[in-house]
Amino acid sequence: MSSSQLEHTLAQLSETLERAQLLLPRTTQDVDWSAQAYVWQVRYGRGFLQALHQPRLQELDDLLSIDRQKQAVLDNTEQFVCGLPANHVLLTGARGTGKSSLVRACLARFGAHGLRVIEVDRLDLHHLPEIVDLVRERAERFIVFCDDLTFDAQDSGYKALKTILDGSFNGYAENVLVYATSNRRHMVPEYDTDNVGYSHPSDHELHPSETVEEKIALSERFGLWLSFYPFKQDDYLTIVDTAVRRLGYTPANDAEFEEMRTAALQFTLERGSRSARIAQHFARQWVGQKQLRTKRNAE
Repeated sequence: MSSSQLEHTLAQLSETLERAQLLLPRTTQDVDWSAQAYVWQVRYGRGFLQALHQPRLQELDDLLSIDRQKQAVLDNTEQFVCGLPANHVLLTGARGTGKSSLVRACLARFGAHGLRVIEVDRLDLHHLPEIVDLVRERAERFIVFCDDLTFDAQDSGYKALKTILDGSFNGYAENVLVYATSNRRHMVPEYDTDNVGYSHPSDHELHPSETVEEKIALSERFGLWLSFYPFKQDDYLTIVDTAVRRLGYTPANDAEFEEMRTAALQFTLERGSRSARIAQHFARQWVGQKQLRTKRNAE
């Protein structure tokens, strides 16, 4: 056997051993519990907690024009961290309005007090019982964070999530809550056939009205359900101004301030919506262009 063939064989053996190791039962000792944030990773069909030692956090003061939603989520999270009764949380509504950022802000506020966040992809929700088993004996308080949830009622993740939210015997853990965001009110698609009334759809379901109840049932299992809405123009411009200043740039005079506001409104017209995310995108573009122009003039 040549040296190149030997190296190839050893590489194959190493890969085989790595895959075999992933199939072995994982213990809680394998998890790096020193982190405040985790992401559930799946390789070769097997999941594990990946520690994130430098997660992307969010400052609460940067979340503007959502004061009611912010206070409700903060209060619920503080109750949870303190070991008091608290609810699973569902945040629904317009894109880019701060739903996910609010969850990251909770970790920034309460991470030092024992709060931990585990982000789980929608496609991996069927691993939820396994995740709960990993953390149920820990002293920390865990938020299982599911971002942009949407699925069909037949998805295995849908059923696993219902089990956790219901607090069934095998899914309950007092140190675990689910925080989810969705652009859909009920996280599952709704069709005209859901409202057929008492006629029978093509699949000959005997009780079509129960389809609607099944779809709504999942969202109703969240004790705290908050809606987020597109921002009004004044709110959007306030967020733009704040974002620009946090990037280290202050308009030199009233004329430049009005130039910024006009450009920000044009930017949102091109994007078709007003949101905090759009405001952040505009601020980075506008400040970057201003600073680049200054740099070029100085050369």
